Amino acid sequence: MPDESNGGPGAARLDRWLHAVRLLKSRALAAQAVAGGRVHLNGARVRAAHEVRPGDTVTLVRGTLEFECTVCLIPARRGSAAAAARCYAESAASAARRAEFAGRMRLAAALTPRPAERPDKRARRQLRRLRGRI
Repeated sequence: MPDESNGGPGAARLDRWLHAVRLLKSRALAAQAVAGGRVHLNGARVRAAHEVRPGDTVTLVRGTLEFECTVCLIPARRGSAAAAARCYAESAASAARRAEFAGRMRLAAALTPRPAERPDKRARRQLRRLRGRI
């Protein structure tokens, strides 16, 4: 029976919640991340079907960055990004890690050499082959 006090259900599957709050692009990717051990609920590794409730802490590793948040709401379905952002509160440590990572990426992008002009058709083909995207 759903809890109507906050406008949504009282609990949801972990993979559905990750997808609904737009932390992962699809439910299949969310289930894969949980099964792969990249998602922890309250510090413990759980299965995709484990229930998430308001107040729980979710830790998600995306690439090399660890994202940590507290569940605030359980959405009934996937909605807008603004509505999804209200469903969790990111921890201060996680926000600081993300800001530091973004700064490092900006610095790396600034130091990367750029060509003076756009590559022509032949050079683009060579770049694609070099990157393995034939």
